[in-house]
Amino acid sequence: MLLTADIGNTSITLGLFDNEALIEDFRLASDKDLSLEEYEVLLKSLFKNYDIKGCIISSVVEELNEKFTSAVYNVFKIKPLMLSAKINTGIKINMPNLDEVGADRIANAAGAYVLYNHPVIVIDFGTATTFDIVNKEGEFVGGVIAPGINLQLRTLNAFTSKLPRIEVAESRTAIGNNTVDAILSGVIRGCACMIDGLIEQCETELGTKAVIVATGGYAGFVAPYLKRNFDFINPTLTLEGLRHLYNINQLAAV
Repeated sequence: MLLTADIGNTSITLGLFDNEALIEDFRLASDKDLSLEEYEVLLKSLFKNYDIKGCIISSVVEELNEKFTSAVYNVFKIKPLMLSAKINTGIKINMPNLDEVGADRIANAAGAYVLYNHPVIVIDFGTATTFDIVNKEGEFVGGVIAPGINLQLRTLNAFTSKLPRIEVAESRTAIGNNTVDAILSGVIRGCACMIDGLIEQCETELGTKAVIVATGGYAGFVAPYLKRNFDFINPTLTLEGLRHLYNINQLAAV
């Protein structure tokens, strides 16, 4: 079986594939303070009933790379494949600075490339809200990076003297008649307006309409306030992209 791991700034998402079927997925906190031994215990506990034969990792947290890859090796006796623009991505990355391209964004683009028609815009609602765009020629041409929903809520609390820390929730009205509703309107509905506007501008630059795919935990909070509905919501797109990338790199090595 194949273990896929997407290490983000907030969480680590793990997926277990039996051929093409995702049979388990887990979400852990991206905790830089956990020891190697503690990550080993977590992996042993989660996957004790499975025979892991391969692993691919995408990571945007440099501090966890060595610790997590070592944990995978120590527990399963396999060397993980680390995703970067230097391996076979199965898709042309049409960007000038390949070292700047985040591994998670490559996984999203690769997953979108094989699963959906082109052009396609993947909107990933994580710590950052990102657009990853594959044009009609099937090239990953870049995208957009903006503060994520939870990051906005935390920042409003951290950098003001009176605004409270609140959790992500439904925005009941555009005009908030209390502080919580006003914040939720600004962040949740504001994010929807940003997405609508950026989709329109990106499609203008692409010269055609695109397939719009949402992934990440906050997509459901934003979707009700969009003028342009998502064509697909795929919460496991990044993991599916990782599975595809592992397979094509294994084939290339044969």
